[in-house]
Amino acid sequence: MTTHDESRAQSRFLVQRHLRIGWWSLLLFLSLGLVLEILHGFKVPLYVDVSNHTRRLMWTLAHAHGTLLAIVHVAFAATLSITGVAVARRLRIASTCLTLAILFLPGGFFVGGLFFWGGDPGLGILFVPIGAALLLAAVLSTALEVNDAEQ
Repeated sequence: MTTHDESRAQSRFLVQRHLRIGWWSLLLFLSLGLVLEILHGFKVPLYVDVSNHTRRLMWTLAHAHGTLLAIVHVAFAATLSITGVAVARRLRIASTCLTLAILFLPGGFFVGGLFFWGGDPGLGILFVPIGAALLLAAVLSTALEVNDAEQ
């Protein structure tokens, strides 16, 4: 197989990977949003009591960030597919960072809302800045690669 064929195969692999992650994650986080609406609609104390404000905020943030990141995965796949950029080291790094970001960022918010003390989220919140840094690294790497491919 030639280098060009290998690059196309790697690109196809990443496109499929991020489409799968994106669409399944979108289903997961939209479903979480539906569950949160049900908890709110039925006034479930675990979710709506004033003493559980931190939980409600953390879980809402998990839903919102997870949904957004799912769409970013689909956009990343579309970018690879549309631009036809060769899969370089930066794109492999972006792919890994993006995959980890969808675990750490919304996961940190969700776990932070599971166990909390007073108004402070649980220790899961420590994963949020890690996820945010991974997301920024993924976006920066992708932007640089797309920019370099145009030149």
